Amino acid sequence: MGSRSDGDDPSTSESLLLITTEDRQQRRSNTSSSPATAVVVFSTVVAVSGSYVFGSAVGFSSPAQTGIMEDLSMSLEEYSVFGSILTIGAMVGAVMSGKIADQLGRRRTMGLSEMFCLLGWLAILYSKVSWLLDVGRLLIGYGIGVLSYVGPVYIAEITPQNLRGAFTTVNQLMICIGVSVMWLIGTFIHWRSLALIGIIPCMLQILGLLFIPESPRWLAKIGLWKECEYALQQLRGENADISEEAAEIRDYTETLDQISESGVFDLFQPEYAKSLIIGVGLMVLQQFGGVNAIAFYANSIFISAGFSSSIGSIAMVIVQVSAAGTCLGCFLTGISFLLQDLQDNKGVSPILALVGVLVFTGSFSLGMGGIPWVIMSEIFPINIKGSAGSLVTVVNWFGSWVVSYAFNFLMKFSTEGTFFMFSSICCVTVLFVAKLVPETKARTLEEIQASMNPFIVN
Repeated sequence: MGSRSDGDDPSTSESLLLITTEDRQQRRSNTSSSPATAVVVFSTVVAVSGSYVFGSAVGFSSPAQTGIMEDLSMSLEEYSVFGSILTIGAMVGAVMSGKIADQLGRRRTMGLSEMFCLLGWLAILYSKVSWLLDVGRLLIGYGIGVLSYVGPVYIAEITPQNLRGAFTTVNQLMICIGVSVMWLIGTFIHWRSLALIGIIPCMLQILGLLFIPESPRWLAKIGLWKECEYALQQLRGENADISEEAAEIRDYTETLDQISESGVFDLFQPEYAKSLIIGVGLMVLQQFGGVNAIAFYANSIFISAGFSSSIGSIAMVIVQVSAAGTCLGCFLTGISFLLQDLQDNKGVSPILALVGVLVFTGSFSLGMGGIPWVIMSEIFPINIKGSAGSLVTVVNWFGSWVVSYAFNFLMKFSTEGTFFMFSSICCVTVLFVAKLVPETKARTLEEIQASMNPFIVN
């Protein structure tokens, strides 16, 4: 992998990690104004179609809950298994995601993932018994577990540094749209029809993958330099000068290749501690802040608070991409249930619950929904990105499973206590981000990774 040509002298070749600050700044200025070409935009749209599938799967269980429980005579405990088994499949997919993406490439991995999602939606559509429903949900979970890793990574690897942050955050926007569409349409149609709608974005992404280039950085990683440059030229435009960016990718990849051959690299080496702490920490805090508890069981929250589930779901769609304060949102929801026991506040409690859920949902969409995935796609070097990405994605989905499975039982134990707990975790998140998470704006992936994961080239 990444062998040098005969004319190259390893002792004099430039390494990204050894170039001077002035050289780095010069290179940054040469590439900072790269335009958003049609190929980059289209490739990003295709990639984030997987994020829409992700959102559709998450948003399905809330509007479908009443219909499925009635049609298949499922208990609350059985439906909790159905709701949370998505995350079991996602954990399995996450464990394998990095290895699959490294072996097959980013594009083919997305296609394979969508095949699992497609089979899962078909199983749910035609299910007559609860176990087939669970199998379908498990298959979808596996697919989105892989997609949740490979989608953001692919987008980060194909976009120029000045556009990477904006394009990567489209990933979260599409998740929000997927959840919103399911909540909105599910308010009015049968759950089987809703499952049929879930198939459409899977088919669209599979078709779109036929027309987009592979990640240049993955091609470089496996030593396909000509293919890497060709893909990079496609992405940057026919007349664009890609020499600086191609050289930077090549230098960094070859440096990593040399060091990995000497047996230095290992995921849990001290030099990667900061990246792992940030990556894992953000995923833990994202999930234990309560997002999937609200996403999976929004209808039951509104009903428990005495508010119309259909009106509440529609309102959540409206605020999916605007508002602030996940901590405040959970706190207000907790207060609403605390007030529910007071006779004089019966009318206040449902409205406060609605406001709290809406504030949380909008705030999450703007901040913690997308930021952990953006950071994850940026901070790990290409040589450990597969294993590190798998680890943090598994942590994310494990946290999602714990919260989504335990939520109904926590609500039975203490409704207000559940949301006060979520609120406290969201407050901790604010401190974590302020103290540890780095600014990555206007820096290349190679610069970010070199600064966070320093090592010495002998």
